[in-house]
Amino acid sequence: MFKQLLKEFEYELKASHQLSAASMQAYISDLEAYIAYLQNKGIHEPSLIDEKVLKQYLMTLRKKHRAATTVSRKLSAIKKFHGFMVDERLVASNIVNGVRRPKTRKPLPKVLNLTDIEAMLDATEGDTPLAYRNKAMIELLYGSGLRISELLALKTDALHINSGFINVHGKGNKERIVPIGNAAARALKKYLEKGRLALQKAPTPHVFLNRFGAPISRIGFYKVLKDIAKAAGIDKDVSPHTLRHSFATHLLERGVDLRFVQELLGHSDVATTERYTHISNQQLIDVYDAYHPHAKKE
Repeated sequence: MFKQLLKEFEYELKASHQLSAASMQAYISDLEAYIAYLQNKGIHEPSLIDEKVLKQYLMTLRKKHRAATTVSRKLSAIKKFHGFMVDERLVASNIVNGVRRPKTRKPLPKVLNLTDIEAMLDATEGDTPLAYRNKAMIELLYGSGLRISELLALKTDALHINSGFINVHGKGNKERIVPIGNAAARALKKYLEKGRLALQKAPTPHVFLNRFGAPISRIGFYKVLKDIAKAAGIDKDVSPHTLRHSFATHLLERGVDLRFVQELLGHSDVATTERYTHISNQQLIDVYDAYHPHAKKE
C-alpha cells in the first residue's frame, strides 16, 4: 500500500509545483528509506504508524551519525507525507506535529567593522560611471541591508530618493519600504546623473547596469565586490550577505530594537512581531536616521 501511496504523493507534489526537481528527488528518496524501515518493522498500513515508531526511526538516523540538518530534512519529507495521508483520510492526525526537530547549529554570520566598511567605500572613489555605480551599490547593500537579489532587481520607479526611501520586492515578492540614508542618497543621485546615463545603451528600467548597458548580474557583482575588498586591504571573504549582516549588527550594537531591524531586513518572521506591534513607515525612517552611521546629516 505504501508504494502506491508514495506514487500518488509524488504526483501531488509535482502538480503543486512546491518543490524543485532536486528537492523532489531528495524527498522521495527519504520517504523510500522511511517506508522500508516501517515495512521491516511489520508496519504495512498508515493507521499502524504511531509517534513511538517515528521517534525510533529518527533515533536510528542519529545512531548512523546523520547530521542534524539531514535528519531535519528527512523529517520535513515525512511530515509532508503524513499530511498527505491526513488529507486522504487514511489517518486521523499528523503524528509528526508532536515531534521536535533536532537542533541545528547555524554558523555565525561574518561581519565587517565600520573601519572595513569605510575602507571599501574609499576604494570605490572615482569619477567614472562604473565607480559611481559601485559606490551606490555598496552604500545600498550596507546602508539599507538589501539582499543582493533585491539590489539587482531594483527598478528606477522604486526610487524615492528625495523622500528618503525605496520600494523593495523581497522573498515571496513581498514589497516593503526601505529607508536610505544621506550617504546612500548622494551616491545614488550621482550614479543616476553621471553613471547610469553613460552606461545605458537602450531603455531599461533596471537601476544598476554593467559596462555593456545590460543589468549587472549576480556573478558580475561578485567580481566587482571581490576587487573592491582587495583594494580596501580586506583579507576576509566578503560577500553581499556580509554587508547585509554588517548593516543589521551595527544597528543592533547601537541599541535599535530587534523588531525594527527585522522589519528593515524583510525577514519572514516579522509577521509574528506584527501581531503585537505596528511599525509605521515613518517610524522606520526616523529610527534609521537616528541610529545608522551613514544616515547622519552633514
